[in-house]
Amino acid sequence: MKKLVYALALVFILGFSANPTMAADRKDKVELTAEQQVQLKRITDRVEEIKNMDKSDLSKSERKALRKELKEMKNQARAMGGGVYLSVGAIIIIVLVLILIL
Repeated sequence: MKKLVYALALVFILGFSANPTMAADRKDKVELTAEQQVQLKRITDRVEEIKNMDKSDLSKSERKALRKELKEMKNQARAMGGGVYLSVGAIIIIVLVLILIL
């Protein structure tokens, strides 16, 4: 009986958690200022430059530096867009805490 209750609770929790994530995709885009647009243009130009670069002759440390630079630019671009992001691990922890409370 307990397993059935826990299974139903899990289904309801997962069902309700999917709706806000779907609604988040439908919201309007945030209007960027002129300065943010220029910075975003610089980021996209640099990303295209890195994509077109011949990486076969780079050393391991140079490739690592490029990956790090790309991750930093990705974080900057996300920060300009606004919004709250939850990782999969955070969602799993929240679900587990809710199950333990119930």
